[in-house]
Parts: sequence; structure tokens; C-alpha cells
Amino acid sequence: MIGGSAGGPQGTHRSHPGPDPAHHGARPSGASPTGPAPEAAHHTSTDAASDLAATPRVIGGRDAQGVPRFDQQVPSGGYLWWYIDALSDDGRHGLSIIAFVGSVFSPYYAWARAHGRGDPDNFCAINVALYGAGGRRWAMTERGRRNMHRERSAFVVGPSRMAWEHDALTVRFDERAAPIPRRVRGQIRLHTEGLCRFVAGLDAAGRHRWGPIAPCARIDVELEHPSVRWSGAAYFDSNEGDEPIDRAFHDWDWSRARMRDGTTAVIYDVRPRAGAARVIAERFEPNGRFTPFSFPERQLLPSSMWRIARGVRSDPGYRARVVDTLEDTPFYVRSTLDCSLMGEPVTAIHESISMPRLTSLPVRLMLPWKMPRLA
Repeated sequence: MIGGSAGGPQGTHRSHPGPDPAHHGARPSGASPTGPAPEAAHHTSTDAASDLAATPRVIGGRDAQGVPRFDQQVPSGGYLWWYIDALSDDGRHGLSIIAFVGSVFSPYYAWARAHGRGDPDNFCAINVALYGAGGRRWAMTERGRRNMHRERSAFVVGPSRMAWEHDALTVRFDERAAPIPRRVRGQIRLHTEGLCRFVAGLDAAGRHRWGPIAPCARIDVELEHPSVRWSGAAYFDSNEGDEPIDRAFHDWDWSRARMRDGTTAVIYDVRPRAGAARVIAERFEPNGRFTPFSFPERQLLPSSMWRIARGVRSDPGYRARVVDTLEDTPFYVRSTLDCSLMGEPVTAIHESISMPRLTSLPVRLMLPWKMPRLA
């Protein structure tokens, strides 16, 4: 089972200094967090975010209405990705899909940047990971500028395509898993319950940004290889950076959980290379509104097989546990967790990443076996 229902005693909500009512509270779709991005030991998302939507260029992988936009300019050495994860209603299946411009995990992009060739459009990929009863698959073939195309409503990489069509996101993919070459073919259609324009800086300078596009969504999955069909709850966001991702961060934990009222709670727990930790904690409504919440203390979880440290912020009195490890790599781990937020037991999708591991020479040399390049 992929991430079963959470159970156990409910935790209690940790007190936190009260927010400034002029800047916090429910905000409508189309609003953005405001204020500077000061460093602090702990703070909510509004404290961590700049008024990024006021900048003249397109940011956040979306337009002014929150609609995904795939022709956004990415600076040399930078990156942009769109991320989807989903779990089936019966708990037997799961997936994640990430479409990269300037793949942050790419050893080829790292080597090119080191030699002054940091064109992000020459290092693109659509990563597809499948979990559960239909069998696990993981495919991520990188392709160069000649084998990709980006326009306002579509992003094509080799035989795979992500597009905004008729108020829904469609992804059609035909990839090969690695290192065992099995076909990964099918399509998904993600139906948004509301679009969100929240964009927050992950670092003090605002050079790295994150924001959900459709944090409360539904998905229909139709796969040919393996032959599986299912529907379930889904989540859709984007990340971007004006420089390589490893310049700003040492590691982070990220989690998202669907609450029983249909909202989605997201926590970004970031530890930079320099300065204090940064925590973003927001609760997103289906209509695109968002409200910060007070986050509990971090609980340590068992390290992954590759010894990646992982932790989650879960209510005190409720011991968080790993339900399933979905991906276990030398530099990141993706899991489903049983934890508690705001007094409610939840099943969370969770990721931990280590930048020193990602940039280490042994990992750079291993990655081509898992992530081939066809340019």
C-alpha cells in the first residue's frame, strides 16, 4: 500500500509568536506574499518571501492568473521545474512527474557550467516515477536543445509532452526506465480545483523560489506500460533558481499533506549553506487562497539506506513514522509518512535532499547510469 491512512493520537499545536495581521491571514488567488526575506531561525512563509510577483519578468512557471506558462526565461546556470505528485484513492498506486529546464540533478549540466556553457535549455528532461501495485518504474532521459521545444502552453522533451489544455494539465510520456530498460508510457490529466499564485523565496536573497500552482487537484492516470489506470488526489507546484541550486543550500526537508477538509498543508524546512534555517508553512485552499500556520518542532526520522538524514515537523505527542520509502538515492529520498499537523493525523509526501551528496564526485559519476543523455 502506498501511504496508508494516518492513525494514532492527535498531537497538540505548538504556540508561535502571533503574525502581523496586516500581512497574514487568508489571501485570495492572485495575491502574493509580501515583505522582505530576512534570515531568522524560524519564520512563516510571509516573513521568508519577497513580493516576487511585482517583478516585470514571468516567474513561478505561471502567468498573472496562475496558469502554467512553459516559455519562461531561465538565466544561464539557472533552473526551472514543474512538479506533480499523486496517490490513488485506494492507496495502491502513486506517481511523481518532474519537467526540468536546466536539470538540477544533471551531471552533464554541472560539467557544462564548469566550462562556461550553462544554457539551461540544453539540459531538459521529463522525469516519471511510478510506485505501487502496477510495479515501480523510474525514467529520466535528458535531452538537448535540438530535442526540446517550449512555448507558452506546452513543453516538449523528446517523445514526452506537458501541456495546459482546456483548463487542465496533460502529460503524455513515452520513456525508458533506467538502469533496467523498461518502457514507461501513458498519460495523466490533472484537474485543478483552483489556481494559486503564491511564490516564496527559499533563500535570503530570493534567488531561489517555490510556489504551488494547483496544491489541491485531482488526477486521472492511464498507463500502457505498465498497464494501469487509476484516479486520486494530486499536487502541482514549481521551483526555480537564478543560479545553481547547490550554491545556496546545504539540505532541506519538504512535505505536503492533504487535510480532511480538502486543504493542503505544505512545509519547506530549508538549511542554507550560510545563515539561519528558513521554514515556510502554508495551508492552501482548493480555491487558491492560502494562510500561514504555526509549524511544530522537527522530528528526526530514520535515515535512508543511503544514509540521507530526514526529518519532519509533526505535532508534539505524535511520533511521526515512515510508511514507505518510494525513492532512495545517494542524494535524496522520497517517502510517505504518518504524522500530525494542526492536531490532525495525516499521510504526507515527504522529500529530503543533501546538496553535498549531489555535488560529490562519486555521485556525479554514478548518475549517468540512472539518467542517460540523448542530445
